[in-house]
Amino acid sequence: MKLDILAIGAHPDDIELGCAGTILKEINSGKKVGVLDMTVGELGTRGSGPLRLEEAKVSSKILGLSCRHNLGMKDGFFKNDEDHIRLMIPYIRKYQPDIILANAVSDRHPDHGRAAKLIADACFYSGLRKIETTDGGDPQQAWRPKAVYHYIQDYFIKPDFVVDITPFMEKKMDSIKAFSSQFYNPESKEPDSPLTQKHFFDYLKGRMADMGRYIQVDYAEGFTVSRPAGVESLRDLL
Repeated sequence: MKLDILAIGAHPDDIELGCAGTILKEINSGKKVGVLDMTVGELGTRGSGPLRLEEAKVSSKILGLSCRHNLGMKDGFFKNDEDHIRLMIPYIRKYQPDIILANAVSDRHPDHGRAAKLIADACFYSGLRKIETTDGGDPQQAWRPKAVYHYIQDYFIKPDFVVDITPFMEKKMDSIKAFSSQFYNPESKEPDSPLTQKHFFDYLKGRMADMGRYIQVDYAEGFTVSRPAGVESLRDLL
């Protein structure tokens, strides 16, 4: 199955927090979108790896994803090295996405910036035919996505472009809330974290509203690029 877009995140819920609105918009327009979670987020302040896998299943149904996989990398300690790149390449070649959505290039959580570079490097090496991989025993063809876009996460980064997600904002919030172990719950006895603050969802909406101001819409998601993006027409930039 070929995907139009493969969104990759270091932890379950990175995708939902960073670019779920854009994913919903693309799926609504007929595109096929999948998600690749690199870890199960086992080092998270709240919840557990197995629980977050179950929450990811709920969110996937809300988003309408074509597929979702977890690479099982070690949360907090994965590296941008040959072993980890080789773990990711078979999925890029299997689904042959035109676009990859990746973690922010710099963020509060050190996993995010490290994942951003690992994902970008894996996309490059996936296009080298002398790197051999298989899928179910069958040799895979080299494949390099046309573009890698980095979604903005906790730290504010000035976006290179923004996507209007106004009609999909509430459904995005539903996909985030599927990860209920990670957010505000007055009955929880687990430790607090930046995500468990009572007004965290208000902050998220404020960030999306701030991004929306760039293009005079209610809510948007922001992205950065490592190399200039091509357009067919100047009107594509409106």
